[in-house]
Amino acid sequence: QVQLVESGGGLVQPGGSLRLSCAASKFTLDYYAIGWFRQAPGKEREGVSSISSRNNRTYYADSVKGRFTISRDNAENTVYLQMNRLKPEDTAVYYCAAALEWRATLRSSSYASWGQGTQVTVSS
Repeated sequence: QVQLVESGGGLVQPGGSLRLSCAASKFTLDYYAIGWFRQAPGKEREGVSSISSRNNRTYYADSVKGRFTISRDNAENTVYLQMNRLKPEDTAVYYCAAALEWRATLRSSSYASWGQGTQVTVSS
């Protein structure tokens, strides 16, 4: 059973930063595309960012381009999401997910294994 665990969420003021981590157990993350998704209350889950496995190509939603950065640390078997210049509209539960193949997308249907989520709240 693939297991993903997110951490790093919390409460931050607008303009602040957080770094989310997605750690894996029982499998090696660098074989899979990894995506970050978020879901705010009353809204559908949306793709935030993703990173392919073979070439580390990255993808970002327009709403986070220039503010968020996704990266891998294969030695730590962890994928990170660095979030800068956070806005209240970034408030959501953030999930990481592992895809069934190496190519990354922002479509949730491409991802088979999901973490439990971590809450990010941006508020003054």
